[in-house]
Amino acid sequence: MTDQNSSALGNRDSSRMTRRGMRLLGHGIRQQKFLFTVSALGSMLYGAMTVADAWVLGWATDHVIRPSFESGEVVRGSLVAAVLLFIGVAILRAAGVVARRLIGGLVYYRLVASHRRLVTRKYLALPMSWHHRHPTGQLLSNANADVEAAWAVFMPLPMAVGVIAMLVAALGAMFAADVVLTLVGLIVFPALFVINVFYQRWLSPRVARAQSLRGDLSAVAHESFDGATVVKSLGRESDETERFAASTHELRDANIAVGRVRSVFDPLLEALPNFGILLVIVLGVGRVASGAADPGDVVQVAYLFTVVAFPVRAIGWVLGELPRSVVGWDRVESVLTATGSMDYGTADVPGTGAVELRLDQVSFRYHDADIDVLQHLDLQVPAGSVTAVVGSTGSGKSTITSLLVRLVDPTEGTIRLDNVALPELGHAELADVVAVVPQSTFLFDDSVRENITLGRDIPDENVWAALRTVQADGFVSALGRGLDAQLGERGTTLSGGQRQRLALARALVRHPRLLVLDDATSAVDPEVEQRILQALAQQTAGGSGPTVLVVAYRKATIALADDVVLLDGGRVVEHGTHHELVERSGAYRDIVDAYDHAREVIS
Repeated sequence: MTDQNSSALGNRDSSRMTRRGMRLLGHGIRQQKFLFTVSALGSMLYGAMTVADAWVLGWATDHVIRPSFESGEVVRGSLVAAVLLFIGVAILRAAGVVARRLIGGLVYYRLVASHRRLVTRKYLALPMSWHHRHPTGQLLSNANADVEAAWAVFMPLPMAVGVIAMLVAALGAMFAADVVLTLVGLIVFPALFVINVFYQRWLSPRVARAQSLRGDLSAVAHESFDGATVVKSLGRESDETERFAASTHELRDANIAVGRVRSVFDPLLEALPNFGILLVIVLGVGRVASGAADPGDVVQVAYLFTVVAFPVRAIGWVLGELPRSVVGWDRVESVLTATGSMDYGTADVPGTGAVELRLDQVSFRYHDADIDVLQHLDLQVPAGSVTAVVGSTGSGKSTITSLLVRLVDPTEGTIRLDNVALPELGHAELADVVAVVPQSTFLFDDSVRENITLGRDIPDENVWAALRTVQADGFVSALGRGLDAQLGERGTTLSGGQRQRLALARALVRHPRLLVLDDATSAVDPEVEQRILQALAQQTAGGSGPTVLVVAYRKATIALADDVVLLDGGRVVEHGTHHELVERSGAYRDIVDAYDHAREVIS
């Protein structure tokens, strides 16, 4: 009973895989109707001309070769006709091959390119909360290996569709030549069908595992490359090598398992049509001897069976690729159908200049977390002021900065800029009004200018003004090519403090109305940091600068703020000036003193 249930389950899985594969094929064909049709027609032309070759061969046997042997003389007119027929068929067949391969390749590469763009656009639309749940290596695999696997079946598909015409034409020609020989040869076809069913059932789970392991391997590789500094500085190269090797060996074994299945079934699919040819020849010799058939008919039928074997193999290639394509499509579709994209409004923040920021009863909980990071938090930052946010690790400081640019949305409560709720703002408007400089600085492998403007048409004098504000004009000038100097991947040619100052310039050059600094000067020398923050404070006080919200630890930095907010457990527990909080809050003193004490110990 158990074996019967297992067999029934396997049949259902195989049938389901085939149906899903057919739906995937239909989906791809609908997207590239014209090109696929041209490719299929080219394949049909190839198939028809291949069958025509068999007819020409049979005709030449009966009208040129056989009469020449019987009379001892070559019939020149028939010979010329046969040569011309062979040449004409060869030219048309070559045209079919070119159309099938060239246009068929275009279909595949267009599908891959369009779906890579779709996946990438979806990545950009999905919120950071979704990205936090998916490793970067997996996302790279979805956009690369999985997209290629999903449409790999389209490489042999135009051929398979076209050679169906070849199969029909060949069978028609064989029945017209000799019904008995054709029926004997066709005995092998039911066996081919059964083999294909078992082939898919055994191959599908192995292909699915191999495709999944490709994503895992990509994730390990990306993590190792991304953490190269940590790995090398701590001498963990051998451990990372072993970790990568383990994933590689697992993928190798999975691919070998796929190869073993194919090594069993591919020879069978190749051999069975040859058994049909052998039966036709053996039976055909007897029928020619008895006068029941002409030699040309036997030659034509035997040759046509070699032709029929090709469409059967082509269809087998499609069926063999279907499981891998379905698995790849499942992984791609999981991205394309992912939910959680943020909706933006069309409103603008009225007026110009600094804005007021208000958080009303804001709560936030990360995915799968047990407690809220922020709990009914209320915060008001007046327009044109500088407010410092202070708190212990995990108190929610960085979460607030993510909320202000809608990398994530609060689970409860409302965030407003000049009484306009963030979800009501257009995407471009939010990017223009709010600029965040995060803890970790990212620079592109490009020039200083492009890293600051990010492709915007911003005059160089404005770029230099932003660099002067953040005390970066000196070292940029010293780079030799100035704004055209190349920074290398992630800005590796610069120090940590220099990278942070360029990130600050990137934010300031856009003239935001709210500037959020998430410990954005932690790698900058304290004296330089003071000059930067004083310049920002002076701009704000003069009415030309933005409202500033800064996550800070240094006493000198905090002292520049008009107001200081102390967070604890996701709530505002104290607020006032730095000197007021030093006087009345022991928790605040502990935090700011701990930072200075840590610096003294390190120095």
